[in-house]
Amino acid sequence: MATSGFFCRDPLLRRSLERTREPVLCVYELEKLLYTGKAGWSHVDEVWPRLYLGGQEIAANKGELLKKCITHVLNASHSRWRGGEDYKGMNISYMGIEAQDSPTFDMSVYFYPAADFINNALREKGGKILVHCAVGVSRSATLVLAYLMIHQHMNLVEAITTVKDRRGIIPNRGFLRQLINLDNTLMRNR
Repeated sequence: MATSGFFCRDPLLRRSLERTREPVLCVYELEKLLYTGKAGWSHVDEVWPRLYLGGQEIAANKGELLKKCITHVLNASHSRWRGGEDYKGMNISYMGIEAQDSPTFDMSVYFYPAADFINNALREKGGKILVHCAVGVSRSATLVLAYLMIHQHMNLVEAITTVKDRRGIIPNRGFLRQLINLDNTLMRNR
């Protein structure tokens, strides 16, 4: 169980963990990890081969999408006003998720559909995908982390390290808790 030593130090939780033998990451420890590495971000960064993470500004820039040869767009801030209709005639496959950047929003229901969409895009010959939300640091970053965990078999710490070294990301605390749950589920099933 490789979680790079990012375990809760709370004595009550430690006793609970000894009973369940289930490793549990703490949000606080993950936040400390997230605050290291690349501090800023640009409009778009390649965080995994052919997988780009960015904000709404790059998603709306058709010229830049064509220049980067983007074939797929996953919008984690889809709404009536920000939909896939912008890509008509561009030969871009689109998936929109109406996610709120709120700690109470259940992003976990989108982990597998989004991860599968990303995986299918990258499996296509010449496939390149942009995953974005408004700024590209919380909602979209959460979905990219879930993809790396589900399809690239990384644990959460490895996924965060992979992305944060290329782009500053800060998923909200609720999303981090949901990713911790995903990490624990995946570790149990491997």
